[in-house]
Amino acid sequence: MNDHAPSAPTVLSKGANVSLLHRSEIERSRMQAVVRWSDPDGATDIDVSALLLGSDGRVRSDDDFVFYNAPAGGEGSVRLLGKRVDDSAGEDRVAVDLESLPSEVESIVIAASRDPATGAGFGDVVDLGLVLLDAAGQPTARFDIGDAGTETAIVLGELYLRNEEWKFRAVGQGWESGLAGLATDYGITVDDSADDSADDSAATSGTSAAGGGSPTEPTAEIEGAGTVEDEPVVEAVVDAVVEAVVEAGAPVGSTDTDALTPAGTPSTRRAPRPGVRTRKRRTTAATLPPLTLAVDPSWQPARLFSISGVGNAEEQEKRATSTLLSTMMAVRDFGRALVSRFGGPAGTIETYLEVPFTLDERTAIPDGVIRVARGGRVWTALLEVKTGSSPLRHEQVDRYLDLARQQGYDAVITLSNDLAPVGGVHPLTVDGRKLRKVALHHISWSEVLHEAQMQLAHRGVDDRLQAWLLAELIRYLEHPRSGAAVFDDMGVNWVPVREAVAASTLRAADRKVGAVTTSWEKLVRQLGLRLTSQLGVTVSPVLPRGPARDHTARAQAAAVQLASDGTLSAALRIPGAAGPLGVTADLRTGHVRTSVEVDAPRDGGNTRRVNWILRQLTDAPDALTVEVLFARREQTSCELLKDARENPSALLPDPGAEVRAFRLTMAAPLGTKRNGIRKAFIPSVNDAVDAFYAGVVQGLRPGPPKLPTDVAADSIVAVAQG
Repeated sequence: MNDHAPSAPTVLSKGANVSLLHRSEIERSRMQAVVRWSDPDGATDIDVSALLLGSDGRVRSDDDFVFYNAPAGGEGSVRLLGKRVDDSAGEDRVAVDLESLPSEVESIVIAASRDPATGAGFGDVVDLGLVLLDAAGQPTARFDIGDAGTETAIVLGELYLRNEEWKFRAVGQGWESGLAGLATDYGITVDDSADDSADDSAATSGTSAAGGGSPTEPTAEIEGAGTVEDEPVVEAVVDAVVEAVVEAGAPVGSTDTDALTPAGTPSTRRAPRPGVRTRKRRTTAATLPPLTLAVDPSWQPARLFSISGVGNAEEQEKRATSTLLSTMMAVRDFGRALVSRFGGPAGTIETYLEVPFTLDERTAIPDGVIRVARGGRVWTALLEVKTGSSPLRHEQVDRYLDLARQQGYDAVITLSNDLAPVGGVHPLTVDGRKLRKVALHHISWSEVLHEAQMQLAHRGVDDRLQAWLLAELIRYLEHPRSGAAVFDDMGVNWVPVREAVAASTLRAADRKVGAVTTSWEKLVRQLGLRLTSQLGVTVSPVLPRGPARDHTARAQAAAVQLASDGTLSAALRIPGAAGPLGVTADLRTGHVRTSVEVDAPRDGGNTRRVNWILRQLTDAPDALTVEVLFARREQTSCELLKDARENPSALLPDPGAEVRAFRLTMAAPLGTKRNGIRKAFIPSVNDAVDAFYAGVVQGLRPGPPKLPTDVAADSIVAVAQG
């Protein structure tokens, strides 16, 4: 490993190429292609994709197309990592593991596309470019595209093998026929028929599209659920548990994607499409049949995963692990969604509990083993699980990394209640030499619960039996005694920091400040997960452009802000919303302020622009403040909504100043306790965000998704009660 500073990336012109590594340099074989663009208004949506090509320059099959409807390919060697945003730019990433790439693949095309329905081409995109990152995350090559026009799909570059050496070529070729036209020219069979009601059970022929990434990923639509009398649900569940969970239905080497379907259960999945669907699909939430035969409302439904009898921490951990792993086998799309987060292929999943191995003449027993069979290859990961407050231990993780390397396994996965402040960052620091042949991934129980909720409510599953199984998992994980907690504790330093802020004695260098700012980052990430699950669109934190990828820099900036202003702040980008949703916890005033800035329309005068925003705030609370931002002047005007409704002209003290935008802000009581429910900090922030979104943001144009009615009502009541 070199100690000197990394060199600047090679800047490529169109048609130029650069050497990357020799085929034998397996320790450097993992890299990422990052597509970036300027997006100060959050209005530009670009999707990255990849095509795996053989020696003839065409795909081997439709499975070699990696895109939003099929986020992994090449037996897991190429996978989408998802989008990220900061305050002025967006990016979408694809990861490539050249060592794991099928031997028949000789090049990988990296492409980007826009939705043709928007009518916008790449000529409208500012600062579009591709950056290639090496295994250490350092940029090695960059290609800026400055000559795009009306194209809605464009090949940005190509990774290719030449004389045992991997190289990268800058391409920059566009297609006005969109992603469908681009994919067709590389040999993909595209079927974008107009029938949106057709089943979307597979992104490609015979391949489930479930995977980690955008919540708008394709999924099977669900047959309409009937009443309890329509189908013997309990008998079907017993069959499913006996056949699908216990016996796993298929041998390890099988590639039969229907192997886990209970015998004798009629299939609700229609025949797969003959080709790939490149349009983003409409999803259908799974619905559960109501239980109608109880004599009295006090009757409690029987639970598949019972919390009864959970005793000590060891029993809690075993039961949570078994519950999760069995559900991953039984609910195929949910299992694949989790596996794809770790680079696993979309194949037949088998899971095992507490498998004994021998390492250095000692027995090693990981909590679980996940094996996925696809295309004659078996991907394997060891699982280390912690529940409750039990922390991950370095020595255990190091030992399992050694074990995985000895066995030739692909990954080690850690699962605990530690929600990393930034996705993809492991909570433990591990010797990089141990990661040369084995990948290390971390996921929190909050994220597992999020995936289950997304699958059930927004992506859909094969049938209502699987929906019931997934609902039972969610109920189990949400129970306090399961040990699978969401982030609900600001830590032991919260109260001392809050008291120091009140006394004006807090300093940015105080040790206790860093723990609180890290907890705040975790809370913001959980806010994004919660809203994503509730709305069905990807809600992500907006990071400052400078320290967006530097946790240390962000922590330092947050510490200075907390010490000087007594505030913690963040912003969330919500697709379809008028602007990012700002959240500020003010420890001095004891309030949570939520806000959104809305650009005024370009046409019409000031009075018309004020009336335009007031018409959208019909259902907003009277206590909302409406602030008017003017062009070419720092001074603003501000009124309560109830006063602005009665006298809109009060917002226009200077008729000659042009109205540029509106800032809408609502204040709610700030909880003070580090954890708990009543008067606690985290629930007060959650309720403030939900109430502001429901009462203000979702009523603003262009019209984002609606918050569930019960969630909105509960949060509004909680804020009103303080």
